[in-house]
Amino acid sequence: MRKKYIYSSRHTRTAKLGTKKHKPKFPKLLQETIKKSDIILEILDARFINETRNKEIEKEIKQNNKIQIFVINKSDLIDINKTKREIELNQIEPHIFISAKSKKSISKLREKIKILSKKIRKLGKIQIGVIGYPNTGKSSIINVLIGKHSTKTSSQSGHTKGIQHLKLSQNIQIIDTPGVIPESEYSTTQKQKLQMHAKFSARDYSKVKDPELLVNYLMEDYHEKLEKFYKIQTNNNSETLIEKLGRKLNLLKKGDQVDTDRTARKILKDWQEGKIWF
Repeated sequence: MRKKYIYSSRHTRTAKLGTKKHKPKFPKLLQETIKKSDIILEILDARFINETRNKEIEKEIKQNNKIQIFVINKSDLIDINKTKREIELNQIEPHIFISAKSKKSISKLREKIKILSKKIRKLGKIQIGVIGYPNTGKSSIINVLIGKHSTKTSSQSGHTKGIQHLKLSQNIQIIDTPGVIPESEYSTTQKQKLQMHAKFSARDYSKVKDPELLVNYLMEDYHEKLEKFYKIQTNNNSETLIEKLGRKLNLLKKGDQVDTDRTARKILKDWQEGKIWF
């Protein structure tokens, strides 16, 4: 049975294959991108390398005999040496740690692409496909690779809505695609999957249901980081964090009650924008 994917666009993010309106293009769109591409960059979040790998897509890339580079973005948010000790990076070769935000190692990535491109013999331009989960920084990486704002970027997941073809050099073209979440992971009820997507920002803070629940999931693993960032003692209690932060930021409703929805979304926003360092 063919795998189903959720196409992460603002207008189609909850649509499923088979619906009449806003029918997502995956897996067809993704398959076409893989087939067109000579080299594929899979963008991973440095904080959650294993979680942001899409092994279903990687399998398809391998079956199509395409060259793949694992691009580990947001490296400015981690201790790279510690990550290298804790994660078996030999499973994702070749890989490059970069930061689109600080432009760290972008020149290494650009050089790697050019070296691999020279080994490919074909008529016409070399095609570089860029894929990954929503909000891993695909568009930002493309912009710093090209050296100008060729594609729109946003901290909100699902900002890219369709395939874009962009010029990297005279002989190399980049294919930018929307982020995609396998349907097997896209659940509105399963705790483990909601936790995972909250962690690496696959679902936009302004769109999620029950933001307080996602803050609770973040607190389970990262309460010390959240307490340190907001300078609030919570005893590992997400309700305490939301209550105290809401009052601290004056996010109140009538009756001097904390607006828990706005406050929880503020926490998710800070998390997704990388303000809370590792």
